[in-house]
Amino acid sequence: MRGRALLLTLLFCASMLSGCFGNEEGGSPTASNLDIGASTLVGGVFQYVELRADVDLAVYAPYLLQSPESGFIQNSTVVDIDAGDSVELLLLAPPRIDSMFFFIGEQGRKHWPVRAANESWATWVGRGAALSPDGGGIERMAMENTTIDAVNTSADDGGRVAWTSLKVVRPVAAAFGEDEGGRYATGLIHGRTVYDRLHDITDPAYDLTDIDRRAGYWDRWAGQGNAAYEDAAQYLIRELESFGLEVMTHRFEFTDIFNKQNPEAYNICGYRWGEVAPDEWLVFGAHFDVAPPANSALPFVDPHITGTRTYGTRVGAYDNTAGTSMVLETAKAMSEFKSRRTMVFCLWSGEEGGKRGSDYWTEYWVAEDNPQVTVTNYVNLDMAGVNWPGGGGAPHGDPAPQPSESGYPKDEEVWPMRVYIGPTASHENNSQPGMVHLSEWIGADALGLEEQLGSLVGAGLDESTWKYDAWVEGGRKEMIVYEDTTARSDHAAFQDNLGTVTLGFGGLVDGYWCYHQTCDTLAEMEAWMDTSNKDYGEDNTGVTNLVNSLDLITWWAVYSFFHLDEQPILNQLE
Repeated sequence: MRGRALLLTLLFCASMLSGCFGNEEGGSPTASNLDIGASTLVGGVFQYVELRADVDLAVYAPYLLQSPESGFIQNSTVVDIDAGDSVELLLLAPPRIDSMFFFIGEQGRKHWPVRAANESWATWVGRGAALSPDGGGIERMAMENTTIDAVNTSADDGGRVAWTSLKVVRPVAAAFGEDEGGRYATGLIHGRTVYDRLHDITDPAYDLTDIDRRAGYWDRWAGQGNAAYEDAAQYLIRELESFGLEVMTHRFEFTDIFNKQNPEAYNICGYRWGEVAPDEWLVFGAHFDVAPPANSALPFVDPHITGTRTYGTRVGAYDNTAGTSMVLETAKAMSEFKSRRTMVFCLWSGEEGGKRGSDYWTEYWVAEDNPQVTVTNYVNLDMAGVNWPGGGGAPHGDPAPQPSESGYPKDEEVWPMRVYIGPTASHENNSQPGMVHLSEWIGADALGLEEQLGSLVGAGLDESTWKYDAWVEGGRKEMIVYEDTTARSDHAAFQDNLGTVTLGFGGLVDGYWCYHQTCDTLAEMEAWMDTSNKDYGEDNTGVTNLVNSLDLITWWAVYSFFHLDEQPILNQLE
């Protein structure tokens, strides 16, 4: 970490510090030939950046930007600029890094080198790696109905380039202090709004006029026409409609042996129809139901008091109000953007009862009722938030996280965040390399996770422990990207019923002592994420670390959505 900080300090010591990876003898343009009409960009928002040239040249801008003609978001562009002219780009400055790089070459240049997926542009520039590490690069491509060229992968990197850089600063929100997550409370999406949403849904304040007697939405047990779940569903409908989405409720009723209608699945989905390929759907989902109470002599008694775990929760803050909150806030932000494909934001029911909501939606609503539809990709959020930057044991004297089939650590100083991908044929190699590459590409640079990022492949390892063993052998990275051979959440329905490539985000599961317990509250999540009394890492409150985590995951999902709208990643096993 100190080495990278020193590198960036050196990069910014000189105003608009720039460099060239060679090839100057032929008169190739250098960084001194390009002037950028800003010295600092604001992280996490789209803003106009003017590029001015004093000789004919081309510029490769490897960041998300908005096309001025179509309004669509695309990944990277290459623009030609005549001597004395300028070009203006509407760029998204990454939210969690402090530098952006622009690459300079001859006007009309078609091929350009790129960094490795698991390294940042700062590292690539800093080590003078002028050429692509794998020998490939990118190729500029003219697009219809827009003046902004797109890029695609290529076997040719075109040789060395010059570069220049800009500083990126994400402001701290004035309304929140450091202990309240203020550092992650600005931008078009941010962790503090997700945290506030999570608080609203799990609000424990008494409200004797409400169905569940709470200000929040408690007792969300799907099925059997549960009034509290129906009340929560109306809340979801109102929120999604307020974002300007077309909301459809998908209720699947089945007749039991007593000829009674049993509404086992009641899903709420908001649709933002695509403008190029409306029958190609990009779906983002989380389950909204919580684990129902099981027969117990002590139902809903805090296990911290009794010392024993039962089953069932009234709140489900981590499982899965956190995921629900991220879906809602992402839907709110993404509804402001035009998309090529239809964006669908779904809150599933019945996940705790066997993924009924997503299973019925994919099998009946999509496969049978809308066979013309292709679900290009699915992003799942289930139990995400109790992960890095928290870690180092458990609060309240709870048992420490144990190694399990999901690969969680025992008595370690880190709880990794999981980025899980599927379907896969084996844990010994990657079946979906495109999604693995995209996840690493986003994480390593835009999210500033280069040092924390690691990929798991369990070649030669035991099926039951490969995740844990591969994680230990890989240096116990805080962020692990891997293909999951077991699908324990709603992404299974998309893989099994539609053959869709899925991407999911999650933290601790089996190691979280309040999993499916009445103690699964927001306060409990904060306690697990608190590192203020730990002897390692940063000294942060549980709120700060939780807001940081929610910010990180939500941005990862938003970046994935933008990329997958432009270029879906299809199943390599079919």
